[in-house]
Amino acid sequence: MTSKDKQFKKHSQRGRFLALDLGGTNFRVLLIELNDGNFKMESKIFAVPQSIMQGAGHELFDHIAECLSTFAHMQHIEHEVLPLGFTFSFPCSQHGLTEARLTQWTKGFSCSGVEGEDVVKLLEEAIERRGDVKIKVCAVLNDTTGTLMSCAWKNHNTYIGLIIGTGTNACYVERLENVGLWDGDWEEPKQVLINTEWGAFGGGGDLDSVLTEYDRDIDQHSINPGRQLFEKMISGMYLGEVARQLVQKLTKQGLLFGGQGSDALFERGGFFTKYITEVESDAPGDYTNCRMVLEELGIEHATDEDCENLRYVCEVVSRRAAFLVGTGLAVLLNKMDRPSVTVGVDGSVYRYHPHVHRLMCEQISRLVRPGMKFDLMLSEDGSGRGAALVAAVASRTAAT
Repeated sequence: MTSKDKQFKKHSQRGRFLALDLGGTNFRVLLIELNDGNFKMESKIFAVPQSIMQGAGHELFDHIAECLSTFAHMQHIEHEVLPLGFTFSFPCSQHGLTEARLTQWTKGFSCSGVEGEDVVKLLEEAIERRGDVKIKVCAVLNDTTGTLMSCAWKNHNTYIGLIIGTGTNACYVERLENVGLWDGDWEEPKQVLINTEWGAFGGGGDLDSVLTEYDRDIDQHSINPGRQLFEKMISGMYLGEVARQLVQKLTKQGLLFGGQGSDALFERGGFFTKYITEVESDAPGDYTNCRMVLEELGIEHATDEDCENLRYVCEVVSRRAAFLVGTGLAVLLNKMDRPSVTVGVDGSVYRYHPHVHRLMCEQISRLVRPGMKFDLMLSEDGSGRGAALVAAVASRTAAT
């Protein structure tokens, strides 16, 4: 990524590029037109049904190819050969700009026949099976890299990319002299993007001392027990269930709702992470959103004290998540040791929760070296635009 990064900063990109962004239960297809620092974007979101998330691998990539074809025909570009940047937000072993082998599935995916395989090749084969669109995959990257590049398009001081959504991960720009395994180009600017895959932190027992009974239960009932423990304490796929288990225990102890819950509350997965955001969005003393959430859960007998206590539970869960992310960012900032760094951020937890940004900043400020400056920048167009920008640089490089 060193030469690509250099050209990204030094040249304006022009042309039309596609981006495919897969990282959760939904994925986006984007058409981006770049013209000397300006861009136009068209996009469409497609769902990934659970049956496909946990089915055969070829069915997943056939579904992606079908949606890509649908979008291409909608935009009347099915006869054009456009460069595509593929954001594939799962742990991979990257062997080049267009080769990435899936290490393991996360975020509820368990498609067979994909782990250990090159996901670009699987996508290209699915497109070829259809035969009705012409796509050239120029780059594969994960969502943290896409977010970093998207924000760097506007702010060249962006050196960290962070995702807090369905899952969590971070990447950062490292000086080549600190990368012992590097065997590529040593030309200027002598830096490379490092994908931390920090969601997997804790698999070796490093988090055992801070895991709660709720964390352990969620892990044991997940499709990947013993893995992605840091992610399971932070990301949107799990936060709602952490809160639900706390609320369920307090209810059964008679400390909430007069000891009377509901089938939805006592059902695994019944308390969505969006409920945490909605409950905490109420102003102090106002329980409008909270009562709407409780109504969806079938609880209509809650007192104001119950609502206040439910808000406190949600705050405890989200504060822990924000502090863990902030701690991870502080470690990266201290390691990079730059006087000023912008962190590009995307993901539903960061984007929609009313207090996560502030809580993260508080924790980072407590832990970074004195005098170090940082700011968190929301990626306005997600990691998809970053993927298109990388595809633009890659296609330009290939043409020279």
